[in-house]
Amino acid sequence: MRDQLGSIRRVYGRGNAIVRRGDFGQHEEIVLLLHGFMQTRNVWDVMEDRLRYDGFGVFSLDLGGLFRRFNNRSIAVLAEAISEKLEGVCAKHGMDRFHIVGHSKGGLVARHYIQHHGGDRRVKSLVTLGTPHRGTPTAALGVWLMGGGLLSRSPIEMLPRSAMVRRLGRDTFPAHVPMTSVYSRHDVVCPHWCSKLLPREGESSMRNVSVKRVGHTELCYDPGVYQIVRNELQEAAGLWRERTGHAGD
Repeated sequence: MRDQLGSIRRVYGRGNAIVRRGDFGQHEEIVLLLHGFMQTRNVWDVMEDRLRYDGFGVFSLDLGGLFRRFNNRSIAVLAEAISEKLEGVCAKHGMDRFHIVGHSKGGLVARHYIQHHGGDRRVKSLVTLGTPHRGTPTAALGVWLMGGGLLSRSPIEMLPRSAMVRRLGRDTFPAHVPMTSVYSRHDVVCPHWCSKLLPREGESSMRNVSVKRVGHTELCYDPGVYQIVRNELQEAAGLWRERTGHAGD
């Protein structure tokens, strides 16, 4: 259960206790990490350390929510909020473009930001981990836990065939932003078929990567998954340099 839902002590019990560093804007390749439903950004502890070790600038956002800690705000509200927040961050740190890695619901927030809030002008690439691009039946449990939508409509948005899922699938994803969905055959929170992207004709920037024996939250710290994430980021960075004619500094 720890690999599926995360450590109670490390992920849920510490609030947003992640160490904040202000040097991420000084790197050529910068990565924004967005966490999932009812989790905190503590879930990124290991991923942040690994990305920094490999030369990336890394930052995450406090998405707030229940008890000002747990991410339960709606996807649309969060996408709009981070859009405004990120413009301020870019201005403060002299950033222009960045990559996003989103876990679970965080991947849907990133998609909404890119597709509907101008994120396509900021984002170099998107990698999602266990994100229910097609909705997930386990969101029904979240609906129950959130009082049938009284405490949060976020789980309703993640049900299969929800208005949010249909909207994101219906609206075209920007062709110049590579999007990779990484999902696990052993994810019980978001079964693999829920995360599989079904690109339409012309959406060649989308691809799927399947892994085995990795739980839902474990996707954030499994070393094999990290290698995939790092490779996707490096490939997208190279593609961006080729496209813009920048050789890199």
